[in-house]
Amino acid sequence: PRIPAWLGCAAGQSGPLAHYFGPYNKPCGDSYIRLKKNSFLHIRSIKCFIDDSNLYISMKLKAAAEIGINANHIRLPETATEDEVLQRIVAVNENPAVHGLIVQLPLDSINPMNTEKVTNAVAPEKDVDGLTSINAGKLSRGDLGDCFIPCTPNGCMELISQTGVSVMGKNAVVIGRSKIVGAPMHDLLLWNHATVTTCHSKTLDLAEQVGRADILVVGAGRAEMVKGEWVKEGAVVIDCGINHIPDSSKASGKRVVGDVHYPSAIERAGYITPVPGGVGPMTVAMLMKNTVESAKRFLQKYTPGKWNIEYTKKNPLESQPSDAEISCSCQSKPIGQLAREVGLFSEEVEPYGRSRAKIRLDALKRMEKQPDGKYVVVTGITSTPLGEGKCTTTLGLAQALGAHLNINTFACVQEPSPGSFFGARGIAVGGGYSQIIPLEEFAFGMISQVYILQALFDLLVPLKKGQRSVSPAQLNRLKKLGIEKSDPLTRTEIRRFVQLDIDPDTATDSGSLENEIMAILSLSSSEEEMQQRLAKIVVATNKSGDPVTTEDLDVSGPLAMLLKDALKPVLMQTVEGTPVFLHTSPLADIAQGSPSILADKLALKMVGSGGFVVTESGHGADIGLEKFFNIKCRYSGLRPDVVVIVATVRSLKMHGGAPPVQAGLPLPKEYSQENLKQLERGCCHLKRQVENAQAFGLPVIVAVNKFSGDTEAELELVCGQARQAGAFDAVQCTNWSEGGAGALALAEAVQRAAKLPGQFSFLYDTQIPAADKLRTVAQKMYGAKDIELSPKSKEKLALYTKQGFGNLPVCIAKTHLSLSNDPMLKGVPTNFMLPITDIKANVGAGFLCCLTESVNLVSITLKHLTDSNEITPSPHTRGRKKHDSKVIVDFIKSL
Repeated sequence: PRIPAWLGCAAGQSGPLAHYFGPYNKPCGDSYIRLKKNSFLHIRSIKCFIDDSNLYISMKLKAAAEIGINANHIRLPETATEDEVLQRIVAVNENPAVHGLIVQLPLDSINPMNTEKVTNAVAPEKDVDGLTSINAGKLSRGDLGDCFIPCTPNGCMELISQTGVSVMGKNAVVIGRSKIVGAPMHDLLLWNHATVTTCHSKTLDLAEQVGRADILVVGAGRAEMVKGEWVKEGAVVIDCGINHIPDSSKASGKRVVGDVHYPSAIERAGYITPVPGGVGPMTVAMLMKNTVESAKRFLQKYTPGKWNIEYTKKNPLESQPSDAEISCSCQSKPIGQLAREVGLFSEEVEPYGRSRAKIRLDALKRMEKQPDGKYVVVTGITSTPLGEGKCTTTLGLAQALGAHLNINTFACVQEPSPGSFFGARGIAVGGGYSQIIPLEEFAFGMISQVYILQALFDLLVPLKKGQRSVSPAQLNRLKKLGIEKSDPLTRTEIRRFVQLDIDPDTATDSGSLENEIMAILSLSSSEEEMQQRLAKIVVATNKSGDPVTTEDLDVSGPLAMLLKDALKPVLMQTVEGTPVFLHTSPLADIAQGSPSILADKLALKMVGSGGFVVTESGHGADIGLEKFFNIKCRYSGLRPDVVVIVATVRSLKMHGGAPPVQAGLPLPKEYSQENLKQLERGCCHLKRQVENAQAFGLPVIVAVNKFSGDTEAELELVCGQARQAGAFDAVQCTNWSEGGAGALALAEAVQRAAKLPGQFSFLYDTQIPAADKLRTVAQKMYGAKDIELSPKSKEKLALYTKQGFGNLPVCIAKTHLSLSNDPMLKGVPTNFMLPITDIKANVGAGFLCCLTESVNLVSITLKHLTDSNEITPSPHTRGRKKHDSKVIVDFIKSL
C-alpha cells in the first residue's frame, strides 16, 4: 500500500511521486514545461565566489538545458563589492532577452554585503526565486496570481497536491520561519484555506503541535529534530531540511539527513518525502516553471520590434496658450523611464536632472547589428524672417507616427542657437502642442574645465631627466620644417618649432574655428573619427604655403578630450512623450546646419526596421537639404527614404509679390486677405523647391503648415499646385494647435511614400574640380546662370587644390531669404550670376566653405560669438558659456 510505494520511490522504483522523488535524472517533466530545445527562454544566475552553492547552480543549469531554457551563470569574484553586484543585477534587469534572474545565496564576498538590498535589487517581474519584498508582500496579501512564489514552498504545495489530499480545512503546521521556506509556506497554506500554525525551535509544545498536524512542513535546519512518534497517523510530511551527520559507513564519513527522523516517521506518515531526492528536485522544477511563467507574462506585453512606451495625448484648449504656458502645463516623464521605454540600459544613460540625459556611445555599439528604421528628412521652402514651422512640423510628424499610429519614432533636431532664443521666433524648440519640454532646459554646457596652455617650447616639449621628451606628432612637425633632429635645437629652430613658420596673415579667425569645431561634432560618427577630424583643422598656412594643423600643434588629443562629453546626444521628449535627440547646432549658412550624424544613427538603430526617424535640415531645400545630402549623408553613409517640404500660405504670398515681412512688426494686410492669384504666382517657388528635392531621387511630400488666417481655398490651391509639381502628396498640417493629431494625414502619407523603392543619388562627384561642384549646385539648386569667382577665391581654390583639399564637398554660404544671392529677389529668380567672393577650407569638418557676395563671414561669426556669450538660464550651467567650442577656440588662440 502507501508506505511500500514510498519506499519504492526512494529506491528509484515507480510510485505516486516517483517522477519528482526518484533519482535526479529529469527533475521536471512534460506535465510542467513543454518546450523545445533552443527556445527563447533565458534565465541568469549571479553568484559571488565559488563554493558549495555551485552544486545547486549546476542542478539548475542542467535542468534548464534539458528543457531548452538558455541559462547563464555570471560568476563574480570574492573581491566583488556590493555596488559591482548591484550593477550586474541592474544590467540583467534591463536586458529584455532575460526572463529570470537568481541571486545565489549566500553572498560569499570579502566585502560587506547587504543581502536584503541585493535581493531586492532584482526586478520583481524577473524574480523567479520569489524572494524580493514585493513578491513576498503580494504573497502575504493573497495576490497569488500576480507574484512569483518562492520555489521550495511552491514545490511543497505541488507535492501535497500529488498525494490527492485536499488542503482545504486541514490543520497544517509549518516548522521554521525563514523568508525562503517557512514564512511563504505559511502564506501559501493559508490562502489555500488550511488552518495554519507556525512553529520554530523555541516553540514549547512542539511535539503536541506536530501531533495535531494533518500536513506537516519542516524547514528548521536542525538534523532529525522531529521524531517519528510526534507525527500524526496518516499525515503528509514534507521535509525541506538538508543536514550532514557523522556516518562511519560512508566514504565521506557523513551522510545527508532531513529535519525529520525518517526511519521512525515513515512508520506513521501517510506520505513523506525522502532526503535527499524529495523537495530538492521539485524546487528546481518550480524554478523552471516560474521562468516559463515570467516569459509568458513578458510576451503578453511585448511585441517584437515595438517599444512598450507611454504617450500623453493632449486635448488642446480652444484658446491656444503660449508655448511657455503649454510647456509648464505638461508633466514630462522622468528621463530614466523614457530611456527604458525606448530600449536603453541605465549604464548607457547619463541623467542631467529629471528631464534630459546624455546617451553614451556604447549604446550604438551594442545595437550595431540591428536593422535601421525609415529615415525622413524635413526641409522647407524659402521662408519669411518669422520662420514657417519646419521644426514644429518635424516634432508634430514624429508625434503623429509615435503617439497616434503606435510606430517606434524618434525626432532628431538641432540644439537651439542663442539667436533663436532671443530672436523673433521665440524660445521654444518647435511650438504650440508640437514642442520639446520642459522649455527652459534645452541648452546646457557639458564642459566644466577650461584648458589654457602656453605655447612655449618648455611646455610643449618638457624636460625630463635632462632630456627632451618629443612626441611623434612633434617629430613630424620638425620634419615638415626640414629639421632632422630633436635635441638640441638652436634658438632659430626653437622659434620655428613653436611658431611653425606661420604666415600671420593666414591665421584662422575665432568664429571660423568655432563653427568648424561644431561642424566636426555634428559630422563625427565616433570618438576616434572626431579626434581624426580635429587633428585636420587648419589654423594657418606657413610661409611655404603648407597647412598648419592642430596636429602640428600637438593639441588634437586634448581637444578631443574636451569634446568627449559633447559628442553624446541629448535625450528629451515632446509634449506627447515622443523621444527626441537634440544634438549640435552647426550654422546652416557656413556649415551643414543639421542634427548630428550620431543622433540620427543611434535613433535609426533604436526604432528598428519598422520604425521612423524624423530629422531636419536647415533653411530651405536649396540650401539646407542640398548640404544635408551632399555633406552629411556623404559622410554618414545614411540614405533617407522620404523628403518632407514645409510650406505656408504666407511664404508663398511673399514669393507671389506681397510686401516684405519684417520681424517685430505686424504682418501687412495682404497676408490676412484671400488672394488666390497672388498665391498662385508664388507657387512657382514651391514647384522649384520640389524639383530641388526630387533631384536626389527621393519621394517628396509637401506639408502645408496651416495658420489661423488661411482660407480653405488657399490651402487647397497650394496642395493642388504641389501635386502638379510632382510631389508624391500634399497635405494640410495643424500640429501647432492640435499636436500629433494635426499631422496624422502627413504621417500616413510618409508611411506610404517610405514603401517606394529608393533611387538616391548625390548631386555631384567629389572628384570633379571644385569650381565644377560649385557650378553644379548654383545651377541645379539656385537656378543661376553660372558662378563668378573673385580673384581671391581663385587663389584660394588653387592653394587648396595644391594642398590636396580639392576633392572635398562644397558648402555655399548665401542668403537663405532667396534662391539667388540677393535677399530681396523672391519667387524663382533666373539668369543671375552667383559671385563667390572667398573660400575657406574646413578640412576637419570635411568641406570647402564658399562665401557669396550676400554673406559676410565676419558678420556671421561675430554675431554667433556674441550670441554665444549669453549666459544660459539653466541651473546646471549658470555662469558658463553656452558652447564648448568657445572654450576650444580660446585654447587654440593661446597657442
